[in-house]
Amino acid sequence: MNHQSQTALLVMDVQNGIAGRYMKDETTLQPFQRAVAAARKAEIPVIFVRVAFSEGYPEAGPRNKMFSHLAQAGGMTVADASTQIHESVKPQSGEPVVTKYRVSAFAGSNLEVILRAKGVTHLVLCGIATSGVVLSTVREAADKDYALTVLKDACLDGDPEVHQVLVEKVFPRQADVMTVDEWAHTLV
Repeated sequence: MNHQSQTALLVMDVQNGIAGRYMKDETTLQPFQRAVAAARKAEIPVIFVRVAFSEGYPEAGPRNKMFSHLAQAGGMTVADASTQIHESVKPQSGEPVVTKYRVSAFAGSNLEVILRAKGVTHLVLCGIATSGVVLSTVREAADKDYALTVLKDACLDGDPEVHQVLVEKVFPRQADVMTVDEWAHTLV
């Protein structure tokens, strides 16, 4: 079986309410656009992951330091504009949009069911933020025995030093770390 047919690109938390906080200019999301284009060209499934909550925030418990404030602040519900995938990497027809309720792409989502149905054993990860969804998903996916690649220039974090430590020292223990262009060249 072709190795690429067992691969999927996960585009994680590149949604309006999160990407907007990291946008310096129109070039900020170009690495994500290039990754999506490369995957589509190589016929690798692209799966979008977003974080969102049901009306009334039943998933956001009071002990969850990261999400408990949402119930008071509002927004981030499944229908809210902030949880929709950013227009620059808009999903095409048939590309799944997975909704998660915690930091890891697997937490409370149907991601694993989709991956199993597609026979995926290798995940290529990109997302916002490096210290959030990318870190949590790398750890959980490695524990689930997925082969992993992290696209370091298609990961954004509010703290450049944390991003650098993760992609240079932490992720390489469990994943191949490369740029989008380096990965795209492996697909030719």
